[in-house]
This record gives sequence, structure tokens and C-alpha cells, in this order.
Amino acid sequence: MFKDIELNEMLQLKDAGEHTLIDVRSPKEFNEATIPGSINIPIFTDEERAEVGTLYKQVGQDAAKKRGLEIFSTKLPNFIQEFSKIQTPMTVFCWRGGMRSKTAATVLDLMGIKATRLSGGIRTYRKWVVSTLEQGDFKPELFVLNGYTGSGKTVILHELAKKGYPIINLEGMANHRGSIFGQIGLHPNNQKKFEALFVQKMLEFQQEPFVFIEGESKRIGKVSLPDFLYSKKEKSMQLFIHIPMEERVKHILEDYQPWKNPERFHEAFQIIKKRIHTPIAKEIEQAFEATDYHHVAELLLNYYYDPRYEHAANHYPKQNVIDIHAVDVTDAVQKIEELIHQHTEINIV
Repeated sequence: MFKDIELNEMLQLKDAGEHTLIDVRSPKEFNEATIPGSINIPIFTDEERAEVGTLYKQVGQDAAKKRGLEIFSTKLPNFIQEFSKIQTPMTVFCWRGGMRSKTAATVLDLMGIKATRLSGGIRTYRKWVVSTLEQGDFKPELFVLNGYTGSGKTVILHELAKKGYPIINLEGMANHRGSIFGQIGLHPNNQKKFEALFVQKMLEFQQEPFVFIEGESKRIGKVSLPDFLYSKKEKSMQLFIHIPMEERVKHILEDYQPWKNPERFHEAFQIIKKRIHTPIAKEIEQAFEATDYHHVAELLLNYYYDPRYEHAANHYPKQNVIDIHAVDVTDAVQKIEELIHQHTEINIV
């Protein structure tokens, strides 16, 4: 017989080492929000779940159970085969810790595959995430990377992470680049998924002396930053990265690759076009038509993003601002490291 475990025990098993979490809900449910690090082995496809759910509402529970069993029975061999590939201890879960996870755990037990089941399902996990955020307890000092659009702030974060520094990539968690063009080529995450990813990182770095994050507005794509994090960010040390325009244009083109989705970029431009001086807007239109994306990026930076950024950046107290002038990202990372070493030595003294 399989064993039910509480959320705290599951989190301990997950943190202790090799332990696989399996979400048996439909792919759509899984993609909307799950426990970070989980894999998806669904009992029903999205269409099958909709069919069973409709039966439940229109006919009743017994009819829904019968149809669900008919669908699942034909998939049993493949279902078992997927679980057989997992070489670690495992825990299965669904939304409420109900029928789907119970069915999965029971079938696995009959086939000699040991798996525990999360009591209360992902709904319990979601309540824990909300409760953790409400406490608003994040101890590390923040170093906030700011800079004009295209300054390579996200690249700098990745390079710092490679060197072992603790970083929280908010845009990565939102799956959005934080601009009007930010979701092109991406599938932005919803609030639940963002918060689950953030809480995981927050707890991972809770005992660190400091963490690097990027200077973001309160909202990134479809998600909003927790109030306590935004407030802490605004009061923290702001590192302003300054690199040459040519480097910034290069970063923009490497990151966005507008030639892959030219129509969507042009559509997004129409939203901000009215905020740009008419002759410049016309020049940008012409550059779009000529597929001269280098010129498009340069004009947008000079006449749209930079003026807006200068207005937003001026509200920080001078004592909280450090300007870092660099020739490129590599130089910026080196100067940030030097700054952090000096900061650490001062704090120790």
C-alpha cells in the first residue's frame, strides 16, 4: 500500500537529494503551475480531462469515474513504462491529492513501483507559497543591477552565477524580458508559477550575505513582484551599468533576434509609436521595412527607452547609487566583482 506524506516531509526529501516529484495532472495544468523541479506524467491529456470533467458536471460522478477508467486502462502499459525509467524515490501529486494521484500511486504499488503521494496535492503547496510570501522575510542584502536597455544586465547576472555568486533572475522566472517586446518568442509565466519559482530561490539564498537581482519595475509581463521584495529592492544599493551604444545594440539583437518574428515586433512598435516624435517614428518604420534591425534598435534606444529610463532612474538617493562604466559585459562583471570584494572587506572591518 502506498504512503501519503505531508508537504513538509516532501520538501525535506526534495532538498535532501535525489527525489523525483511527478505531477500526474494534464499537460495544461502542469504548464500553468506546478512544484518547481517536477516532471509531468499525466493520467489524462487536456482533451480527456475536459471530457471526464464534462461528464462529471452533466451526468454525475459515477459516469465520470467509469469513463476515466476506460481511458486510463488503455494507457496503463505506457504509464507504467514512464515510471519504470525513474531511478530515484518518488512522490506523485495532483491538484487536491485526490483521485488522480490515488489512482497513480495504487497502480504503481500493484506493479511493485514504490511511490508516496503528496497529501493535499499542489493546492497545499500553493497555500504554503502564499504563506511564505506573506511573511516577507528575505534576509540577504540586495545588489540591484540597473542600466539603460541593452546594457547586458541579464547576461551579467548569468556570468555572476557562473562564478558562484547568488543571483535571482526575475525576468527568467517571469519568462518575459520586461519591455513592450518582452514576450515575443517566449511564453510568459503566470503569477502562480512565478511565485513558486521565486520562493524556491528565496529559501535557497536565505542565509547568503547578499544576492544580485536586476532592477525591475513592479510588473514584469503578466506577473507582479511581491510587495516586500519591491520595497527592499528600491531601498537597496543600485549598481548602474554604463556600456557603449554599439554594445547595447549588439545585446538587443542577440537577445530579441527580431528577424525571426518581424511581424510581431512591428505590431508591438505600433503600441509605442505615438510616444515617439513623428519624424523619428517614420524613420523607424522605414528601417523596419528595410529589415535594418540594427538601425531600429539604435533609434528605439536613443529616442524611446533612454529618455524613459533617465526619468525613472533619478529617484534613487545618491548614496545608494554606484556607477559602473565598462567597455563590455566582461569588463562590467570584473568591476562588479572588485566592488563586491571591497564591500565585503569594509563590512568585515
